[in-house]
Amino acid sequence: MSVGSTAVNRFSIVLVTMLLVPACKDSRHRSSVSPSPDPQERAIEPSESEAPAITACNLITTEEVGAIQKATIRNAKSSAGPSANLVMSQCYYSAKEPNMSVSLAILQPGSESATGREARDYWEKTMRGSSERSAGEAEREDGIHKSERGEEEEKKSPPKKVDRVGDEAYWSGNRFGGALYVLKKNVILRISIGGPDDQETKITKSKALAEKALSRLGF
Repeated sequence: MSVGSTAVNRFSIVLVTMLLVPACKDSRHRSSVSPSPDPQERAIEPSESEAPAITACNLITTEEVGAIQKATIRNAKSSAGPSANLVMSQCYYSAKEPNMSVSLAILQPGSESATGREARDYWEKTMRGSSERSAGEAEREDGIHKSERGEEEEKKSPPKKVDRVGDEAYWSGNRFGGALYVLKKNVILRISIGGPDDQETKITKSKALAEKALSRLGF
């Protein structure tokens, strides 16, 4: 089933918004990653009732990221934040080489989840929400907004379905970069990698990272 680029872009904006707030706090406090955060840095973490059950930095080691990305990963920094009944945990793997850093985020049900399906429901609404639009409607929308978008936005490719990883996966981006979104059971992974590689190479690397993360989840 094809997925509209508008839906994926909206999904990206929501995830990036969730990532930026804790990431900015993380930058100001220069916190370092640890499965058990320093008590003095608790101010940048969610309260115990909002803390993610799964911490992104526990899913892939710096050595594994470095081997796949072919870069020297200096450290990993963790941040997290709640959103309704969902909780985001992010790990930023900082590379010694310029523009080779990697970001892994996991979106999961919060502690107050009643069904454990919130992430899957969110995926279905956001990723598939515009799939029922006709091609003509999409083209008209593109025509209306084309003049309002910059040159690079016009070059953005439609979301690309990625096979053989998770229950469902898509790559969204352009020739300058992008991210792999993976749905598996009741969680969503988002993997973004830097570097000069072409899109296919970045997708291959992102899939390898996703498989590492999913294996640690027991999926």
